[in-house]
Amino acid sequence: MSEMDRELNWDDEIEKDNSFVTLPEGDYDFVIDHFERARHAGSEKIPPCNKALVFFNIKTPDGQEITIQEGYILHTKLEWKLSELFCGVGLKKKGEKLKMNWTALPGLKGRAQISLDADPKDPNKKYNHIKKIYPFEEKKFEAGKF
Repeated sequence: MSEMDRELNWDDEIEKDNSFVTLPEGDYDFVIDHFERARHAGSEKIPPCNKALVFFNIKTPDGQEITIQEGYILHTKLEWKLSELFCGVGLKKKGEKLKMNWTALPGLKGRAQISLDADPKDPNKKYNHIKKIYPFEEKKFEAGKF
């Protein structure tokens, strides 16, 4: 989110065009830009509850940077997805308990499988989603290898 984001007045000048870019499906490195606190309005399967919107920065093969927003509903039915996120950035180890520290996420890196999914309301529109976050692997130093 830009530092200059603000409400526009009716007679303000505008300049930005749509710069929406989709990635081909595959595995990509990411850096978490930021997160926002939100609410899940409730659905057939999950009642209203807290939700985190996490913004992942990903570089395209041609060097462009895009952002993918992924929602994380804070409910026991989706606890596995929360564990996957925190394991993927090295804050949690598989099988261990963790008190979620959302403020520690910005700047952390990981690797994810990105999918290109059709919009449920308009199948002609496709959007990238984080399908899976891989467990974090420490980079090990090996002499003579970069």
